Amino acid sequence: MKNILLILDGLVAKNFLSRLIEVNPANNSYDVVYMNDYIVPDIQPSNFIFYKFDPTSASKLRIVLDKELHYNGMVILDNKADTVSVINNIMSYKHNFSLTVYSNWNIDIQDDKIQYYKGNEILANGLLEKLPDVPVLAQNVGLKQGEIMEIQIPFGSSYAYRYIGAIAQKDWKIFALYRNNSLVNIRPSLILKPNDIILIIGKPKVLLQVYGAITRTLGHFPMPFGNNIYIYLNLALQSESDILNIVNKGLFLYKKLKNKKLIIKITQPSTIYMIDQIKQIVSNFENIIIEIDYYFKDMQDIVKSDKKRFDVGIVVTSAKFLQISKVAKNIFDMELPIFKCGYEAIETIKYSLELLYDISDYTQISPMLFDISIQWNLKVKIINSNPLEDENRDQLVDNLENLAKIFGVDFIINTNTHNPIKELQKEKNILQILPLKHNFIQKRWSSFLNTNSDLLSYDLEQYNQILIPIVE
Repeated sequence: MKNILLILDGLVAKNFLSRLIEVNPANNSYDVVYMNDYIVPDIQPSNFIFYKFDPTSASKLRIVLDKELHYNGMVILDNKADTVSVINNIMSYKHNFSLTVYSNWNIDIQDDKIQYYKGNEILANGLLEKLPDVPVLAQNVGLKQGEIMEIQIPFGSSYAYRYIGAIAQKDWKIFALYRNNSLVNIRPSLILKPNDIILIIGKPKVLLQVYGAITRTLGHFPMPFGNNIYIYLNLALQSESDILNIVNKGLFLYKKLKNKKLIIKITQPSTIYMIDQIKQIVSNFENIIIEIDYYFKDMQDIVKSDKKRFDVGIVVTSAKFLQISKVAKNIFDMELPIFKCGYEAIETIKYSLELLYDISDYTQISPMLFDISIQWNLKVKIINSNPLEDENRDQLVDNLENLAKIFGVDFIINTNTHNPIKELQKEKNILQILPLKHNFIQKRWSSFLNTNSDLLSYDLEQYNQILIPIVE
């Protein structure tokens, strides 16, 4: 049983004592020193012993201090002079006594054993957190520095419709989620939805950055998957034209996305000439890392290690390179967005485009559509072939239109009952946004009878595309 010393006076002390008796941890005993009868409650549990005297009297206070070996103490008084006097009385007699002090004043006594609970700061912070767009921090947990934070997922956030396992959580972690006023079990396949409330834990400075990334809604892609852009090259398997296409488009993407690093991993370095060309292309830019694997490591091991080491958020590759089944599988298994370079020039892109197919998939990836469009300054096009007039499809289109209004993005929708792929093939200067599905890289003998527009779109090599991971 722990013995605890309480020195109390004033309204805050009265409320504190009432609350303490209400919860009353049975394993503790309390010596309560007080001056005024009004703070003593009618119910006095057996593990509370009350002493009425002025605690500024050092001789009287020492009698209580000598009576028991106290685990720690708490001082809650309603004026500064008495508080300072009591602190001096205790610390001059018990040098290693752990003390928590309620303070609304600037008290100059500094001691590692004293922890000040600044009432005015706590009150101000509590009121501040009631305002919109202000992070809610746990004030009395852990180090009390804000290492636990509550965040509500806003509509349009780049974190909305992301599954937790796909969110890069470096130096922080989601440990609880509330949905519809109920606590939901955390699991990697759980999808975050607008209005969910998450509790996160980590370094206070990191949590503030995470709060900004979640609540400032758009403009952070490739977060929440990771931060940086990654190119994997195999000089023995790829042609010179394919390598240069990937590097140039990766560099263009690097310039469009804000504050990112570009990592170029070169494997199977069969020609110095090609390496020199790559270095020449990126020579005038900062935050570009070129690494060469001279040990002929397995691709799976390389990309798995690099994903974590470089905080990779998006992988840049080509339609031609993804035709190699082992390459495609290793890249898809990274579970990261993929920029698939097509034959169209990247500099001429004016529109981001979605050809709607599965409602669940496009609900998940649509926030990324606007995030990319804002950073790239693109207009948004939607091809909506809805012959069955699905109400859920109409609701998704309404949500997209609302997002376009909220973020001031030009929005064009093409609604028809014609062949959607033929409609897509009429388009030029587009960046197509697709869900990333593993059946894209499975062998297909014929697409003649296939009606899956995602699958058929993936097979079109002329368009530049970004594939976004989803929960399948």
